Amino acid sequence: MTLALKTTGAEVRLSQLGKRYGQVRAVKPLDLVIEGGTLVTLLGPSGCGKTTLLRMIAGLEQASEGSISIGGRDVTLLSAGERNVSMVFQSYALFPHMSVLDNVAYGLISSGFKKRDAHAKAELALETVGLKGFGSRLPSEMSGGQQQRVAVARALVLEPDVLLFDEPLSNLDARLRRSMREEIRALQQRLGLTVVYVTHDQSEALAVSDKIVVMRNAGIAQAGTPEELYMEPDNVFVATFMGEANHVRAEVELVQDGVARVTLEGLSLDLPSRGLPPGPVDLVIRPEAIRVRPSGEGLRATVARATYMGAHSEYLFATGVGELFAISPDRLSRLMVGQSVGIGLDPEGVVLVRP
Repeated sequence: MTLALKTTGAEVRLSQLGKRYGQVRAVKPLDLVIEGGTLVTLLGPSGCGKTTLLRMIAGLEQASEGSISIGGRDVTLLSAGERNVSMVFQSYALFPHMSVLDNVAYGLISSGFKKRDAHAKAELALETVGLKGFGSRLPSEMSGGQQQRVAVARALVLEPDVLLFDEPLSNLDARLRRSMREEIRALQQRLGLTVVYVTHDQSEALAVSDKIVVMRNAGIAQAGTPEELYMEPDNVFVATFMGEANHVRAEVELVQDGVARVTLEGLSLDLPSRGLPPGPVDLVIRPEAIRVRPSGEGLRATVARATYMGAHSEYLFATGVGELFAISPDRLSRLMVGQSVGIGLDPEGVVLVRP
């Protein structure tokens, strides 16, 4: 008996899928295709509908409207146990009185596997997540990161068509979160799994995803690759939610051949117009796009706050267009609060967006 490692996960297709609780719309009707073998993150603030959407895919919540298909099979009306999906919960939900091996084998035994066969598959699942030889331990004897791996092994051993993660790293410290997200991503790519991953952490989403679905007010604000959402956000919400961003107002003077001439307090930039006409416009400036220049050049600015962060310095500049947050890798020539400087902008970190 061997653990079959899938090389291609199943496609998940949501068609006009929605969820109501009485008069409250938890998820507005939406369409989404999650390609087989990819990791898609549902990202958004608390209450945006991302966890409800995940639970509908899992079969833990019944859809109020629309349909769900997994691997071309309509599963809308099927129970969670009939969908062949596995879920890794935020709390891990391990049985404290069972050994790690029994925890991993529990689902197989419950579904009718002989104990010996279930344990053999559980051992292979533990080896897959780097826990070979840990089967005899109790969950209380494992670190938080190890418990998280046990929860992943328990999900993998069922050979799911789709693996679902609900805020899996929120109980770990920052360094362990970074390590575990890299392990989850490596495992997903190595096994070709289809993964739907819920988080509110933008850096986590950027690090692990093939595709990010940003949710807002129970709907999809924008979906795309990490690069698309960071560099080409559709609106101010997505731009400011995907990492640090400064939002200011500017003026498009003219548009020619898809290039907009933008003015900002006397500073002029040529940027992709993104279909926007001349006139007032929203401008998003990434902190790393701000370049400090001598006083009198570019935008006039005063250092309002300076923070030493070790590998880099962070600044808040007071300018005529509002406060601008900046990140500078130059640790040798730090600016002082109250110092007058000029500010230039790297066009690659500046984007026109709709409100």
